[in-house]
Amino acid sequence: MTIASKASLECAKELDQKDKIAPYRDQFHIPKDNNGNNWIYMCGNSLGLQPKTTKKYIQQELEDWANLGVEGHVEAKNPWMPYHEFLTDAMAKVVGAKPLEVVIMNTLTTNLHLLMVSFYQPDKTKYKIVIESDAFPSDRYAVESQLRFHDFDPKEGLIEWKPRPGEELLRLGDLETILDQQGNEIALLLIGGVNYYTGQYLDLKKIADLGHAKNCIVGIDLAHGVGNIQPELHNSGIDFAAWCTYKYLNSGPGSLGGLFVHEKHAYNKDLKRFAGWWSHNKETRFNMRQEFDIMPGAEGYQLSNPPILSMAAIKASLDIFNEVGMDALRKKSKALTGYFEFLINQIDTDRIKIITPTNPEERGCQLSIQVKNADKRLHQQLTDHHIITDWREPDVIRCAPTPLYNSFEDVYRMIEILKTLI
Repeated sequence: MTIASKASLECAKELDQKDKIAPYRDQFHIPKDNNGNNWIYMCGNSLGLQPKTTKKYIQQELEDWANLGVEGHVEAKNPWMPYHEFLTDAMAKVVGAKPLEVVIMNTLTTNLHLLMVSFYQPDKTKYKIVIESDAFPSDRYAVESQLRFHDFDPKEGLIEWKPRPGEELLRLGDLETILDQQGNEIALLLIGGVNYYTGQYLDLKKIADLGHAKNCIVGIDLAHGVGNIQPELHNSGIDFAAWCTYKYLNSGPGSLGGLFVHEKHAYNKDLKRFAGWWSHNKETRFNMRQEFDIMPGAEGYQLSNPPILSMAAIKASLDIFNEVGMDALRKKSKALTGYFEFLINQIDTDRIKIITPTNPEERGCQLSIQVKNADKRLHQQLTDHHIITDWREPDVIRCAPTPLYNSFEDVYRMIEILKTLI
């Protein structure tokens, strides 16, 4: 196939016809213009689209609440008492973990704080925390507040893993240098598994190995990775991870998050933690006068009974993930971003640069496009053309063609409009 034929609408349609996952696009609500035409939605890295089954899943719980009242905890079609357990196996498959290691609860930053209560145990000499220099702001704020809580100055205690001058991407060799030089003072690495800005997917196992070699705890923020890449959390050896579910997992705005605690910590009842009644042994939980008996594994980090309506939305999406499988999703994701990258590189201009890694193994769904001399007006122009992307200052458009509901034709049509705008 020639370059010209590959960069054609006919090629995009042919790729869609060969795509075995393509029919799942019809299982999602796609925003439409006033004429009923689909928008081009490239923003699954901020908020995933709603599965059409979500309303049915939530409606089931509303009906059971209406008809059963409090008895729904045990008599509902999906009893509310163990509802989080209905999500565990599918969630574990998505992140590459054992069911013991995973639970859906709370929200991302809350979970990070709860995990740091257990795993950030500084002393006067080993107290510093490493984050990537362009970490998502919430992570930075959480880490700085943990340092202050333990009476350390963030200016002294926070170490930034930075790209080299003139580069956008992180190098593992530079993290190794930081650990060689300051490892005796570092207590925790808290790294974004997929960087929100560049879309760089980091090697979690290598990060874990580097950190553990210096007796550091290793935690991962998987907000931009869950449902996107295959992190294989158990095999990576990291100590803990946390994520949200409203991006690639399509659970709805502000929905619950998840956390992972490695099996090696599962039965350590001496870990410090903030506890609540839902982390108590479920067999005796309702015998209110029992001495606290912490559950093993990730379930032992729960605080309160779960919000069922939010979990119903998560279940709707995870059931789709479980049906399709991460292997198939990852394969299509590589094909989509590869085609996207090819078309961008065919644009005859020196204004555009992709700052996401070119190696498909080092990125997920997202391509971050840097546009020289652009400002947010370009993002607004794309929106005016019914293309939903995400703008990040000063000059980057984050685009995430998501394999469950984006098509090769979406990618082609977006690039054709982008060419006219620049």
